[in-house]
Amino acid sequence: QVQLVESGGGLVEPGGSLRLSCATSGFAFNYSPMKWVRQAPGKGLEWVSTISRSAASAIYADSVKGRFTTSRDNSKSTLYLQMDSLKPEDTAVYYCDKAFAVSDTSVPPNVQGQGTQVTVSS
Repeated sequence: QVQLVESGGGLVEPGGSLRLSCATSGFAFNYSPMKWVRQAPGKGLEWVSTISRSAASAIYADSVKGRFTTSRDNSKSTLYLQMDSLKPEDTAVYYCDKAFAVSDTSVPPNVQGQGTQVTVSS
């Protein structure tokens, strides 16, 4: 079955960086666009970024544009999210998910993985 395992989160000071990973299995990763979503404390899921199958293109939410970079390694079936210039409002649990297309900015009704906690605080 589809498995999505997020990792790399932690506590970081404002302005710091983190790199999240999403290890996948159970589906043809190289044929699937992928996306990141997040859930801040007390809020609903928010779409963050989507990347195409080949990594040729990616789109970002305005709130993270210019600070976050999504990438993927199809040989390892792994998705990444490089987060720079982190802000307290980036504090959330981050999840990866399959996307319908590189233009997919939807949030899933339910998340599959356990997510990884990112806390930005001084």
